[in-house]
This record gives sequence, C-alpha cells and structure tokens, in this order.
Amino acid sequence: MLQPMSSRRNFLRTAAGIASLPFLSACGSPPTALESGKWFQLSLAQWSFHRALFAGELKHLDFAGRAADLGFHGVEYVNAFFKNKAEDSKLLAEMKLRCADANVQSLLIMCDGEGALGDANKRKRGQAVTNHIKWLDAAKELGCHSIRVNAQSSGNWDEQVSRAADGLHQLCTLGSERGLNVIVENHGGLSSNGKWLAQVMQMVSLDNCGTLPDFGNFNLGDGQSYDRYLGVTELMPFAKAVSAKSHEFDELGDEVHSDYRRMLQIVKHSGYRGFIGVEYEGSKHSEVAGITLTRDLLKRFQCS
Repeated sequence: MLQPMSSRRNFLRTAAGIASLPFLSACGSPPTALESGKWFQLSLAQWSFHRALFAGELKHLDFAGRAADLGFHGVEYVNAFFKNKAEDSKLLAEMKLRCADANVQSLLIMCDGEGALGDANKRKRGQAVTNHIKWLDAAKELGCHSIRVNAQSSGNWDEQVSRAADGLHQLCTLGSERGLNVIVENHGGLSSNGKWLAQVMQMVSLDNCGTLPDFGNFNLGDGQSYDRYLGVTELMPFAKAVSAKSHEFDELGDEVHSDYRRMLQIVKHSGYRGFIGVEYEGSKHSEVAGITLTRDLLKRFQCS
C-alpha cells in the first residue's frame, strides 16, 4: 500500500541522518529487482526536457514528478539545471522528497563544465577532480549510484589514455569512499571511440569506474563518426548505465538513426540488467512527443 504523501515526507525527514543505499552499488552489477518478464526498467534523462527547463517552462524541482507522469521509475539529473546548488542542502532535501512523492529513484547526475579530467596540465587535471567532489557528495545525498563525467583530454592517443585514466583514477578513489561509481559517456572526440574509452577503463582498473554507453554520441569531430553498434559493443562490458539517445522517428515509431532492436540485443547480450535511460535530443518532435516515442519504442523490447 502506498504511504500518504505526508507519511513519506515525515519518514524521510526522520531518516535524514541515515545514509540511503544506492540502487546500483559501486563495484556492483546493475539492479536485478525488475518487473516480471522485463529485463530492464525505464529512466528519464533530464536533458530530454532541456528546452523546457532553460525556458523556465518546467522547473528543476518538478522534473521527478513529470517523469513519473510519463511512466518512468528512475531519473537522471543534469548538473546544468542546478549548477550552483550542488551544496544546497535544502534543495537536495526537496529533490529527495519530490522523488519519494513521485515514487521514482534518483540514479545519477550528469556532470559537465567542471574541467577536463584528462587535462595535459597536471595541476588543472587535479583541479578538475576537485571540482567534481561536490557532485559526488550531492549524488550520495540524493541516493544516486553514480555521477557521469567526461574524459576530455589532449595529445596523441596514448597520452590521452594516460591523462584521462589518471584523472578518473583520482576521482574514482574519492567516489569509492562515498560508495559511488564514476561513469564516462561517449561524448565527443576520442571518448566517442569505443576502443579508446575501453582502453581507458582497463587502465583505470577500478571496480567503481565504468561507462555510460550512449546510442547516439559517436561524433569523433572533423565530420567523422564511429560505428555506433561497434562502440556500444565495446563499452557495454564496463557499463553501469545505458542511454537510449533519440532524435527523430518515422511513421512506424522507429528511431531513424539507431536500430533499437539491434542496440538492445547488444545491451542484453552483454548481461546488463537495470535501467535504460530515455534521452530525447531532437527537434523534429516536441519534447513530450520525443520522450514518449522513445519510451514506447523501448517498451517493445522490454520482454524480448
């Protein structure tokens, strides 16, 4: 039986001093508490509403409830929408209450704009690590399992592997102290080369360091792209979350850039069981329509 809203809020306030268990533990496997017959659950990436959020049409604190209204059981935050409030305890407490009221789980925070973890300058690399600490603390407070970071670097292939691995190792050590994963998305440049990012993961070699394979972010720059199916295949052995990126749909409800059946076969074959995040980024459909189309496309394969 669902608790009344006031009861859930009172419970959370009473338990505020107790550390909540993350849904996906650092060093652990994706969650296995799935609905009967389904091999993954659906979460919503906050970026799917970026136009509405930036325009003020949707408020950050209303995101969890909106996600629940659309049938999602998990939410993935983007730090841009509470950029200067990572240490705002009142905001974080209210975010937790909103999730409890909506019966959704806070899964991760996508972190951008905090410096290059693979910076060629060792001091700047260390500063980037320091800049991310507040997001680790916010993620722990919210009950997330991970923060998603970027692996920007410079130099040749091997130099970028070494530099990115160094920054990630430092941050993952801090994440481990908090029971959190640090996960890297293919997000442009060499990070969108599945082989390169897999090599970084192998060099870091920490259980709480992983990937967030994104179906669509395989832009290498200079007009070049990496094979998205190969890239997802290479990144899934390290995956602690998955992002189903979408841009445009045809009249049959299929995403025109990614073969979702093929993508999900790759994900399932890897042994991944947990949340798959809807991240609509297109302009051909409204944000609600794009989110709904992506959700419904994923649902076709939840039991297959």
